[in-house]
Amino acid sequence: MPILRANAFEFISHSPEQTRRLGVRLGSLLEPGLVLALEGDLGSGKTTFVQGLAQGWGALDPVTSPTFILVNVYRRADGQPFFHLDAYRLQGPHDAWALDLPALWEEGPLAVEWADRIAAALPEQRLTVRFTWVDDLKRHLLFQGQGPRAQKVLRTLRQYLFGS
Repeated sequence: MPILRANAFEFISHSPEQTRRLGVRLGSLLEPGLVLALEGDLGSGKTTFVQGLAQGWGALDPVTSPTFILVNVYRRADGQPFFHLDAYRLQGPHDAWALDLPALWEEGPLAVEWADRIAAALPEQRLTVRFTWVDDLKRHLLFQGQGPRAQKVLRTLRQYLFGS
């Protein structure tokens, strides 16, 4: 296992509820312009995490996987949007560019499931979360912040979780 840089940390979630609660905490830190690149195999907890993100953001709508719709929009009471993209069915970055992703992340935070499929269409400055299945309940999450905005959010989340 590689030694983590200052802009990264690991977290072991012991249940789907813990994964959701972690998402809630991170969701409270989101702001327009932040892109969250979520990577991991099917069933690794990405959608559960996004449910927490949307709740922490203050979304009023229930979160569902946008696999067939591609992009779901969840709004807070003040009308601010949170965008949720599922890139599983996209053929590559060219399909993502057709969705005008910059217009989305400029208006509100954007969480992208299966982000590795369209990485070239995402900004270099982003917060990446890699989900790895450990067992039926446990998941390993690796958080990496690229760029000042993502690193600031990551530092705040780390301080909340670990006190340092």
